[in-house]
Parts: sequence; structure tokens; C-alpha cells
Amino acid sequence: MNLTRYAPWITLVVCGLLVALTLSYGAGRRPAQGPATPLDTAPGQTGAASSDSREPPGPAPTGMAWIPPGEFEMGADDGFPDEQPVHRVILSGFWLDETEVTNRQFQEFVAATGYRTVAERTPKREDFIGQVPDVNAIPAENLVAGSICYNPDFDRQTFHKEGPLWPYQVWQYVKGASWRHPGGPDTTIEDRLDHPVVHVSHEDAQAYAQWANKRLPTEAEWEYAARGGLARKPYPWGTELCPGGEWRSNIWQGNFPDENTNADGFLTTCDARHYAPNAWGLYGMSGNVWEWCADYYRPDYYARSPRHDPTGPLDSLDPNEPGVIKRVQRGGSFMCSDNYCTGYRVSARMKGEPSSGTFHCGFRCARSAPLAAADAKAGQSR
Repeated sequence: MNLTRYAPWITLVVCGLLVALTLSYGAGRRPAQGPATPLDTAPGQTGAASSDSREPPGPAPTGMAWIPPGEFEMGADDGFPDEQPVHRVILSGFWLDETEVTNRQFQEFVAATGYRTVAERTPKREDFIGQVPDVNAIPAENLVAGSICYNPDFDRQTFHKEGPLWPYQVWQYVKGASWRHPGGPDTTIEDRLDHPVVHVSHEDAQAYAQWANKRLPTEAEWEYAARGGLARKPYPWGTELCPGGEWRSNIWQGNFPDENTNADGFLTTCDARHYAPNAWGLYGMSGNVWEWCADYYRPDYYARSPRHDPTGPLDSLDPNEPGVIKRVQRGGSFMCSDNYCTGYRVSARMKGEPSSGTFHCGFRCARSAPLAAADAKAGQSR
């Protein structure tokens, strides 16, 4: 589940007096508009499309699966409007991380580089220029690092599901929440090192990918890979959500947000390899955490998408919040339910403000085939 499906991205960045802010910390640091540029060579520029071979170009980089070149039908006739029209896409082969980037992997990146995520940085008053009438009126005690979490103690007496903004009643900005402390300052990742990293912005994901000599996947690559060779199926494993009564992904069971029966055994994230992989060896392509993609988000992009190796539109548009840049997110999360966003379907699209992180969004990385082959040959793959 993600709030921006139905309404503007209001993230309650500064508690109390700033609940009405429409952007999170970092929104004042939005990147300039421009093309969505993957961090290694863009897929349409690799030359891989000229090869007819579906075989891997060399040894697999550590922890990555080969996604063979091919053609598929992207989108869904029975999905949300931004999943239409269904259109044919032809992709070059590429490598994709078998799992979402885990806390253990992100910890290695931070140890090597000293990187601090957006959620760990203390916001400044100037970050909110244009977002509040008088930035000097922001109390200093409210300028604290943190991120967005679910609020299980939302007021059930006043709760209602009227209008597009109703989900905001169950979210809160938590001081001290970050990838190291996913539920707030009193929580830790020590018992979840192999869970997906969360509270990472698009900026944070790109920084990791650059360090790992990889890039974020395009939206088309992500959906093609998630399908694992299955055509027109809603899930990475086929047609049924729970074949034989067995849960295949970490999502919300019950009526969101009133009840979570926890039938799958997980209230938040689970081990990135807990569920079986799809036919191409990819884990967690449905549920667990949303995953950032390289593309800007536009609901109308499918009507004009190039057929070969599309890399997304040149700019962003979210009709619910037209002044805010958005990037694509895919895969759904442990907060997705069948009465809300159904984001765990392979065709489901989501969008997020790129400088914002939440406790149910992470990422995985891709690598273009020639680059991966060269690295593997040199023994330099991560």
C-alpha cells in the first residue's frame, strides 16, 4: 500500500504544527526535472538488443539473476487506469538482483562510504521555503530527522473512509525512524539483517546502486522480470493469489486498516528470500516492500511508450499533485490489501516523491549485460 495512489503525498514531516505540509523533508531538495537516467549504461544503449541469444553473456554477478531478452505485454486491462493500455514491449537482456537490497547489504555500503540517508539528515528551515507561510515560525524542536511509519494507534472513534485523503489518518512521521531504526529510535535491524532495507529515498537507492556499479531497473524491466515468462498473469507465480490456500507473498490480510489477521505470519517485513522465487529466480516480486524504479511517473505514459527498451517519460506528472516530481515504485508491500491498492499484482504501478522514504519501501538493482559480463570476467562483481 502507498498513499499516493489516491491522494497527494502528505507525509507529516514536522509533527504537530506542520501536519498540514504537503511534502516530506527533502521535498525542498527536489531534483531538477529531466530524463530518468539509469546509473550504468541505459538499457537501450547497451547493444544487447542486437543479440538473439537468450543465454547469459557470462557468469552471473553475485546475487543477480539473468533476465533474458524478449517481448511481453505490459500492463493489465483489469487494473487501474494507469496500467492501461496493455502494450507490447521488447527488452534487451539484463541482470537483476535476486532480492531487494537487504539491511545487511546496505550496512556494508554505509560502512564503506559513510553515507547518510535522507531520513537520517536533520532538516533545515530553508528546506520548507514555499511549503509553509513562514519558515521562521517552525519550532526548532520540530526540525528533527525521521521518516514515515504506520500508526497502529490511529483514532478509531473518528476514523472514516470518506474521500481520497482517508489513508492519512493511519500514518505518522516518527522522529528517529530510519533504515537503522525501522520502527523508530527504540527499534533495531539486528534481528532483520536479511530483510529488505526500508526508509530509503530514490536518492538513497541511486547512491547505493552507483557504489555497487549497478543501476535501478526501468519500470518495463521490473514488470517483465516479475512476470518470469508468464503472460497476462496477475502474480509472479500465476493466476491465484493463494494457490492451495498457501500465501506466496507478504501482504496485509484482512480489511485495511481495521484488521490484519496476520495469516502469513508477518506484520512488517520478512526475510527477502522467505517465499519461493519466480521462474527466473527472483524473490519478493510481490509484497514485502515497494521497490523504486528509475522512471519518472506519468499515468498516461503507456499510451506513448516506445516499444524497444523504454526508459520512462522525460518528466513527471501526478494529477493528484501536479507540482511534485514522482518516481515509479513497483511490487507492493506488507501494507497492501485486497480492499485497498492491490499493489502486489505484477502490473500495479505506484509513485513516490523521490526524496521521501517510508517504512515499507526499498529497492533492488539491475545491471546491463555488457557491463556485468565485463565485471564478472575481471572478477570484480559485487
